[in-house]
Amino acid sequence: MKQALLLLIRFYWRIVPAGERRPCIFRTSCSLHVFQVTQAEGWLNGIRAFSFRLRNCRAGFEIFHHPVNDSKQMILPNGQLIGAEDIAERFLEN
Repeated sequence: MKQALLLLIRFYWRIVPAGERRPCIFRTSCSLHVFQVTQAEGWLNGIRAFSFRLRNCRAGFEIFHHPVNDSKQMILPNGQLIGAEDIAERFLEN
């Protein structure tokens, strides 16, 4: 199953050129993240990573400045906070 999931992701990368993929809100693209998790932790954790990204890499996130340390953070639709190191650089430029 692990190899099948990795093959499916590679197939996606070949079929859909990088310039035509929807931009991800995370610094590491969703497909690359799932690929890395699958390689390191197996297909079940890869599917879990895919499910998490699918639910949270959509509209409904909010970027804000932390009032104490003035760092940028993002709150995901599920309520989880992520730091600037995981946010796509295009959101940090402003």
